[in-house]
Amino acid sequence: MSKFSRLNQLWLLTLAHFRELIREPGVLFWGIVFPILMSLGLGLAFTKKGDMLRKVAVINSNEINVRDSSDIFYFLETKCEVNSTGEKDDYKWRFEINDKKLGNSIFLFFELEWDNAMVLLKRGTVNLILNDNHGNTEYHFDPVNADAELTYLKLSNIIGSGEVIPQSKNDEIKPLTVTGTRYIDFLIPGLITLGVMMSTMWGISYGIIEKRSKKLLRRLVATPMKKSHFLIALITVRLTMNFIEAIIIIIFAILVFNMSIQGSIPAMILLFLAGNVAFSGIAVFVSSHTSNTEIGNGLINFIVMPMMVLSGIFFSYYNFPDWSIPVIQKLPLTMLTDGIRSIFNEGAGYAEVAFPILILSTIGVIFFTSGLKIFKWH
Repeated sequence: MSKFSRLNQLWLLTLAHFRELIREPGVLFWGIVFPILMSLGLGLAFTKKGDMLRKVAVINSNEINVRDSSDIFYFLETKCEVNSTGEKDDYKWRFEINDKKLGNSIFLFFELEWDNAMVLLKRGTVNLILNDNHGNTEYHFDPVNADAELTYLKLSNIIGSGEVIPQSKNDEIKPLTVTGTRYIDFLIPGLITLGVMMSTMWGISYGIIEKRSKKLLRRLVATPMKKSHFLIALITVRLTMNFIEAIIIIIFAILVFNMSIQGSIPAMILLFLAGNVAFSGIAVFVSSHTSNTEIGNGLINFIVMPMMVLSGIFFSYYNFPDWSIPVIQKLPLTMLTDGIRSIFNEGAGYAEVAFPILILSTIGVIFFTSGLKIFKWH
């Protein structure tokens, strides 16, 4: 077979795979629409709001002498605005801290019995419970909950002090407004790299295993098609789709959330290609032998799920124990995500991402070569 015939065969295979892909409506939704909806929802949820609303439960006390000597009820009855609606399950007091630098905080206080307060705390409706214990103010909250701890710090500065302490009293407070520090700036690179992994692992691996289980690959043995051409065509189609999906997400983030790419765009393209190569190679290796879709499903999840949780897509992997950080940083998805994120938010260039590009490309070549050798049609 001449060189021209081989190239023509590869082109026709790629075209056939691409047509097969775009005929599936789910591809457009899960590959393009769903990541945009996810970034929009999470971006709006974690982007700075004009007012931070914090709900607090106050344990009811019917004893007049307790209410008179309580710092809590003194604060509620003298410093807070009483809700006059009187509707059931509505808040009873409202207090607002106006702070130009740190943002406004609105506190809604619900007067409840202890059991009802605990139910709302478990449901996440309130994150802090106030109780008066013989004149001493008790704060009940989960110390792991950062929002609850912040609510405690704000209220403990006010209750019992006899005056409202301005939150901007210290003129040295300087809110951080540096580009790239928002949660959405952290999230978008993670969604892009997660899309690369999910698209290649499920699109290539599961697609091959499903075709093998349905005896579709068996029919291709009689053709003069090389298995390397078949696999390269699959990878090419997935890489093209991933590239389109990434561009759409980036444009969406720039238009809606005013994001910016601070580093080298050519370096980001090379790193993105290296990530596609790495996960495509892994996908070929995983799907090279089995014809059982349940086994294939398990193998893919075995690879995908740990990296999706550990690699810092939705939250920093530094939340995990210190001994695990070096291991997590060596995962392919972590290297890809850290590299893309550094280009987006830290102004990284070729020098900073050269090592991840080399490692990811090497991983892809090794796994693709190994998968090609043990690949079977049926």
